[in-house]
Amino acid sequence: MFANQTIQTFLEKTASGDPVPGGGSAAALNGALAAALVEMVARLTIGKKGFDAVRHRMQEIADTCVALRDTLLLDIDRDSDAYTQVLAAYRMPKGTDEERAARKSAIQAAFRTAASVPRDVAEKAVRIMGLAGEVIADGNPNAASDGAAGMLAARMAALTALYNVRINLPSIEDDRWCSDMRDAAARMEAEVHRLEAAITPSIPIP
Repeated sequence: MFANQTIQTFLEKTASGDPVPGGGSAAALNGALAAALVEMVARLTIGKKGFDAVRHRMQEIADTCVALRDTLLLDIDRDSDAYTQVLAAYRMPKGTDEERAARKSAIQAAFRTAASVPRDVAEKAVRIMGLAGEVIADGNPNAASDGAAGMLAARMAALTALYNVRINLPSIEDDRWCSDMRDAAARMEAEVHRLEAAITPSIPIP
């Protein structure tokens, strides 16, 4: 599993000529890193003098980030597995009508998964951006740059994941399904830019 590899091994594998891990896995990794950074700022706020009013909310954010971080780590491998399924489907036999029909069905299912996994990653990353905004605005100002790093890592995760959604849609023959996915991707991209514009001016860095 890529999620269990050392950072060095993961980077070397990404840099190799193998197609996995690729951009989708990188998006999930950046999302997990973003969650960890936001969680850190929340924990650096909990128990600090002057932050009693937000202690409960910061604990909620920290707990939420634990769950998001764990699921995004799984998404690193889910994304790579999805691409592997696409390759496996294309390798299926196509000598008879039945084989061609089974192969086509498998290809379509694999591409749906390949689009759905990064959609899930993008949704989580957008959520992390919102949490980053909270810890930047209400958390320990000494960790504001870490909150900003978390927000930017989440932004990268979301936008990269959305590229991976869109690149798979032309291979899917269900027009309604693809239209719904494109609409969802457009909404999430707009939310990413809205959050960035709203959060950036609040970062207390001279």
